[in-house]
Amino acid sequence: MEVLIIGCGASGAACAIRLKQNNPDIGVTVLEHLDEPCKKIHATGNGRCNITNKNADGFEVTKSFFESLGLLLRESGEGRMYPYSNQAASVVSVMLSACEKLGVKIVTDCVTRKAEKIDNQFNVFTNKGVFSSDVLVLATGGKAQPALGSDGSGYALAQAFGHSVTELSPALVQLKSSTKNCRALKGVRAKCKVKIETNGEIIAEDSGELLFTEYGISGIVTMDLSGKISDEKLKNGTERSVAIIDFVPEISEEELLEHYNKFGDFEGVLPHKLCKVLLRQSDGDSAKMAQYIKHWRLIVTGTKGYDYAQITKGGVPNSELKDGNESALCSDLYIVGELTDNQFRCGGFNLDYAFNSGIAAADRITM
Repeated sequence: MEVLIIGCGASGAACAIRLKQNNPDIGVTVLEHLDEPCKKIHATGNGRCNITNKNADGFEVTKSFFESLGLLLRESGEGRMYPYSNQAASVVSVMLSACEKLGVKIVTDCVTRKAEKIDNQFNVFTNKGVFSSDVLVLATGGKAQPALGSDGSGYALAQAFGHSVTELSPALVQLKSSTKNCRALKGVRAKCKVKIETNGEIIAEDSGELLFTEYGISGIVTMDLSGKISDEKLKNGTERSVAIIDFVPEISEEELLEHYNKFGDFEGVLPHKLCKVLLRQSDGDSAKMAQYIKHWRLIVTGTKGYDYAQITKGGVPNSELKDGNESALCSDLYIVGELTDNQFRCGGFNLDYAFNSGIAAADRITM
């Protein structure tokens, strides 16, 4: 059996390794359009690679897989798991070493132009010739961080085999705002509760750390909510979105007023820069200040885009996939990782899915 994998990122590399672990006699070739494989892994977790999370559905599978390669993990708060070395390079090193030892063929600088299936054979046309196989795995990634290889080309490949693709947008990304106060608050961090209001309706809310920037807001809570923002709909005017920030979720408006009446300010509650902005915005009215602290409205004009996004929202619907991420429309075709419509919050959950989907595909191919 010959298996072709397009894309040598997290899901593609994991799939290739698992295939050879399961059956050393299978021929496995991975086509990577960049000059080196696994480039995006190097950048994850600020260079530390948040491989998985103890609370992820596939945690045990991911942990066991990497232990089989000799990579040990360590926890770093909130269930986040990193390589014991705290270096993403270690993850790439053990995966590429495993590929070499197991006989996985990786072809770099290989740009896929077209893929087709004739009878029971897949043909993939590239700048380095035509590759043929019995099984084809699409593991190209989405559109997030194109400089690291995710250029969105995999969606057209999936569509060529009859698949649909849901609306795509940047996710786990910073949000932009036209509010001038963001620039004044640049660098201020706060543990907040944030709601996203779109066209007058609250569509999502979450809690966590928020960071003000010159262009808008960042921080984990922002990233986790960013998937609810559609750049396209904001741009064409069909949606208007606002972030509603509660800077003190544990304190009521009444308690804030009591505090102000006792101390004359909120300096002991909030960062000084934020106090200055709120004081100016409320004209010194303590009741208004308390209201703003609990319900500060920030106009959202869009996201920072795919260049800054960690993942892509949307993809091939799960309804078009069977167990092991096999296509329900084309036998022996598998679609894994970010190409599928599966998105999770920050903390290692998305990378865990990438590894797990590749492993699941390999297990199904060799069952």
